[in-house]
Amino acid sequence: MRRLVALGDRQLRELAESTGDVVLLCDYEGVVREIGAGVEVTYGYRPEELVGGSIFDYIHPEDVPGIQVALRAIVADEDSEEPGACMIACRVRAADGTWRPTESVATRHVGGEDMLLVTTRDVSDQEALRNQVAHLTFHDGITGLPNRSYFEERTREVLAGRASGHVAVIFLDLDGFTAVNDSVGHASGDYLLGQAARRLRSAVRTEDTLARWGGDEFAVLVETGGEAQLAVDVAERLVRAVSQEPFRVADRDVALTASVGVAFAEDEMPAGDLIRNADVAMARAKDLGGRRVEVFAAQMHADVVRRLELAADLQRALIENQFTIEYQPVVDLATSRVTAVEALVRWWRGSVFVPPEQFLGPAEDTGLIVPLGEWILREACREVAAWRASSWDIGLSLNLSARQITAPRFVETVAEALEESGLPASALTLEVIEEMLVEDAEETISRLSELRALGVRLAIDDFGTGYASLAFLRQLPVDMIKIDPSFVSGLGRDDTLTLLTRTIVRLGHDLGLIVVAEGIERPEQLEKLREMGCTRGQGFLVARPMAARGVDSLMRTSLQSAL
Repeated sequence: MRRLVALGDRQLRELAESTGDVVLLCDYEGVVREIGAGVEVTYGYRPEELVGGSIFDYIHPEDVPGIQVALRAIVADEDSEEPGACMIACRVRAADGTWRPTESVATRHVGGEDMLLVTTRDVSDQEALRNQVAHLTFHDGITGLPNRSYFEERTREVLAGRASGHVAVIFLDLDGFTAVNDSVGHASGDYLLGQAARRLRSAVRTEDTLARWGGDEFAVLVETGGEAQLAVDVAERLVRAVSQEPFRVADRDVALTASVGVAFAEDEMPAGDLIRNADVAMARAKDLGGRRVEVFAAQMHADVVRRLELAADLQRALIENQFTIEYQPVVDLATSRVTAVEALVRWWRGSVFVPPEQFLGPAEDTGLIVPLGEWILREACREVAAWRASSWDIGLSLNLSARQITAPRFVETVAEALEESGLPASALTLEVIEEMLVEDAEETISRLSELRALGVRLAIDDFGTGYASLAFLRQLPVDMIKIDPSFVSGLGRDDTLTLLTRTIVRLGHDLGLIVVAEGIERPEQLEKLREMGCTRGQGFLVARPMAARGVDSLMRTSLQSAL
């Protein structure tokens, strides 16, 4: 029987060693009595070096107490008929001095001796693989920074152990990054993100957590110790780090700025709310022009909620036909004849009038301006075409937003509206502001040139208040410029504004353009404009915006008495 047991024991050891495991016998105190030859292959020790020594001399000191407890439990269970066993995970020092993660099984030896049979396996490769998977799970592949999942988990962890006011989250967005992808491609855009990450890492403290949130957005978790200014200082360093010098991408310099929001934790605030508040503050910084830091205030969240509610109401209003169009006449200042009307959208939410300045911004942000603008275009073209069919030589002006111009099939939509209504292309004037010509200039000018090729006229609205008026007058075949009301308001009262208005009128004449003055409200403004030779005008003194039936009656009378 003893021979059979010894044979079975030897076969078990040989089987274990054939799998690459190291098999050893040790007493209850951990002294090695026997060890297999595989220890030299796996850990670099000759078996005779280890026999007589303690296993605890080769186990990481931090792991020793736990192993001792497990082994004592096996010994204490010695009276049991079943052989005691336990699983052990620890770090073992190899002959080269490295600590190898191992998994072992210790079993009370069945040979009648007070011995433990230990089978040990080196799991370094499995551990490395687990670490790699964990890294990929919680880190961004482009920048090497922690990713959104890691940041959210870390924020929850820090909030659980810190007092309110001692934690802040910073959100950062790269202003103008979308144009980089569009101009030099996504690969170069990724390269720029890597550069940005290195700059941001140098701007934060070692104890701060910097992560790539997604796209061109980054987040920083700051433990302030109760000093709020510390988080604001970090945020301002981030802005400077991005904008201090251009990025070098695809053999060109790319200048970027950053919009940054800061939010501070409050009592029992969930991590999601703190992160959301920082995001809201960042959006506020972007709305204000970028390259700035905004600290979250409760009013910001209320504004965001209102805008979301308004966006939902806008979508419902489109479905339920709650919008109407009013038309503001444009007159020939020399003859007082109505030459065109500008279509203006109005929203009646039930019996409540919603001012355009309250809903046009949210409509632009949500993209609802595209279907709304298409409805305005088709409806206005239809009504003006009907007036022209009654022998009224009248044109139509419409304002365009950036979203409309860049929307797919926009040029085709304009062409279809003209064809369906029968309105001649030359009777339609589409207006853009100068700022739109500067942002995404190449695509915008391309689309406007396609519209011009249809025969549609183009106008620059609010002329003189933008960025590059003269440059774009040269690049784009414009038919008309509209003088901003801020210039017209000073006529007869402010010598500088009067001189600027006169200069714009003369410039328009020299370039062969129609010049329209907006915001005429006082008789002396009208007289000054006539004296300057301004071609056309509109404003409350000439005629207020009116419904279509008001235009019907206006066309049948002369405006002479009003002028």
